[in-house]
Amino acid sequence: MLGTYAYHEIFRKTIVAFGTLFNNIELRRNDEVMKVPLAYGPKQKFLARLDAVPDPTNKRVQITLPRIGFEIVGITYDPTRKVAPTQKIKIPKSSTKNSNVFMPVPYNIDFELAIISKNQEDGLQILEQILPFFQPHYNLAVKLLPSMNETKDVPVVLQSIDYEDSYEGDFATRRAIIYTLRFSTKTFLYGPVTEQKVIRKAITDIYADTNTATAPRNVRYQATPKSLVDRDGVVLTTLSNLIDDNDRLITVASAAGITQYQEIQIGSEVMHVTNISGNDLTVTRGYNSTTAAAAAAGANVFLIDSADDNLMDSDDDFGFGELYSEFTDQKKRNPISGNDEAI
Repeated sequence: MLGTYAYHEIFRKTIVAFGTLFNNIELRRNDEVMKVPLAYGPKQKFLARLDAVPDPTNKRVQITLPRIGFEIVGITYDPTRKVAPTQKIKIPKSSTKNSNVFMPVPYNIDFELAIISKNQEDGLQILEQILPFFQPHYNLAVKLLPSMNETKDVPVVLQSIDYEDSYEGDFATRRAIIYTLRFSTKTFLYGPVTEQKVIRKAITDIYADTNTATAPRNVRYQATPKSLVDRDGVVLTTLSNLIDDNDRLITVASAAGITQYQEIQIGSEVMHVTNISGNDLTVTRGYNSTTAAAAAAGANVFLIDSADDNLMDSDDDFGFGELYSEFTDQKKRNPISGNDEAI
C-alpha cells in the first residue's frame, strides 16, 4: 500500500490559499496608500534583516516596515472530522470508466502570521483589516483535487493573538512592534486516484445444487443498464399528423427500424410502442415518468436503443434491460472467459 505514488499538491494549495487571504492589505497615511508586503518566512528572518548593517552595494540587506510574514508551525491529524475510511468518491471519467478515490483524511495545518511595524498606528491599521473576518473562523473554498472535481471548504480558525514590542537600547536602535496571530486551517489529504471500469452487465446463474462445480445452471437472470431518454440525437422518422396528449394511436412517416416493445421519444415525452400496423403505432403515453404532450406534424421521432445505452455515464439515471433464460444443456458459465462450458 505504502509507496503508491500520489501527490496532489494539497499542502501547497492550502499554503497559497492561506497567504492569498492577506495579499491585499493596505496602509493609508493621509493621501498616501501603500500595499503591505507579504512573504513566506519566519519573523526572525525579517527581524535579522531589519537589524543588518546597511550596505550600499546590496539593496536587499535591509527591509522596510511594515510587512507581513507567515509560516507553517505544525501539522496535526484531526480525529473530530474523520469519516468512514472505506467509502469512496466516484466520478465518471468516460462512458466506460470511473475515477475513484477513498474519502479524505482530515489534517490541521497551523500557521503563524507576524505583523511587523515600526509604530503602533501602522500595526493597528493592519490588524483591524484582518480580525473582523474571523469569528473565529473564515471559510476558504479550495480546489484540493481538481481531477475529482473536489472543492472543499477549508475553515481558517484564529486561535490566538500575541503582542510584542521589541524596542530596546538607546534611541538610535530601530523599533519593531510585532503582532503574532496563530491560525489553524482544517484541510484534507487524499490518497491515490484509481480508475475502474463501469459495470454494464450483471449475470446471475441459479443452480439446482450448492456444489456449482458439478451442478449445471438451471436459470439465468441478466440485467443491463438501459437509457431512459434518447442520447445520440439521431432522428429516425417524423410524425405524419398532429397529436394531442391523449392520442394513443400515432402515425409516422416510416415505421421501419421500430419494433414492438421499444421506446420512442418525441420532444421530451417518451412513448412505449405496444403494437405496429404499417406506419401506425399504438403507444403508451408518458412512459418512464415523462409527461404526455401535444406534438405538431413533422415533429422528430427518436428511437431509444442500445446506441443510447452506450452513451450513458455512471451517474446518469437509467433503467434495466432484463433477460430471463432457462437451461437444460448441462453447462455452466465460466466467469473469466464469459463462455458457457460443459461440466
